[in-house]
Amino acid sequence: MDVRIEEGWKKALKEEFGKPYFAQLASRIRQAYAGPKPVYPPAKSIFAAFDATPFSDVKVVIVGQDPYHGPGQANGLAFSVAPGQPFPPSLRNIFKEVSAETGAPTPADGDLSRWARQGVLLLNASLTVEEHSPKSHSGIGWEQLTDAAVEALNRDREGLVFLLWGSDAIRKGMHIDRGRHLVLTSPHPSPLSASRGFFGNGHFNAANQYLKNQGKSPIIW
Repeated sequence: MDVRIEEGWKKALKEEFGKPYFAQLASRIRQAYAGPKPVYPPAKSIFAAFDATPFSDVKVVIVGQDPYHGPGQANGLAFSVAPGQPFPPSLRNIFKEVSAETGAPTPADGDLSRWARQGVLLLNASLTVEEHSPKSHSGIGWEQLTDAAVEALNRDREGLVFLLWGSDAIRKGMHIDRGRHLVLTSPHPSPLSASRGFFGNGHFNAANQYLKNQGKSPIIW
């Protein structure tokens, strides 16, 4: 199947795109977008995380669950919202931690494409979701594709930082080679768990220190 996606990622995921599960997934997603219930993000943004951060440019990986399921929120990047949208609670807590660690002010909008352009892959486990139905597209094949993306980075790149927040993300990173990459874990930034270890986790500064030690430019969070 010919998937329109950044060329480096297209090469890294080529085998996945040729497997039966992906053909079934693509068919189901096409039907979902053609159906009566809205699906997010906009169809043109399904692979936005890959397109915004080419395979060879990835320095940091942040794993989310699935896109925001409210109208106008999701833009294809994990935890990110389109400009002009209010900050969802998890994103607000992420910005609080960034500010606490780095002193950076809270940004004017929640569009994290500015991180993506610096090499932060903002990868959701599932790349689509039905309106007001969290995890509605979990278990239909997206996880197999995004697991393959994480494995390709683990296998073919060196010195990456994986920020895994919450049990779902931590499970997704179980097989990352800790000898070749930095893996940082904590509770999820959701208000339900942020006070149990997300706040104060030091991940943003730790990621930048590791990148500098690798001779890479740090992220302007």
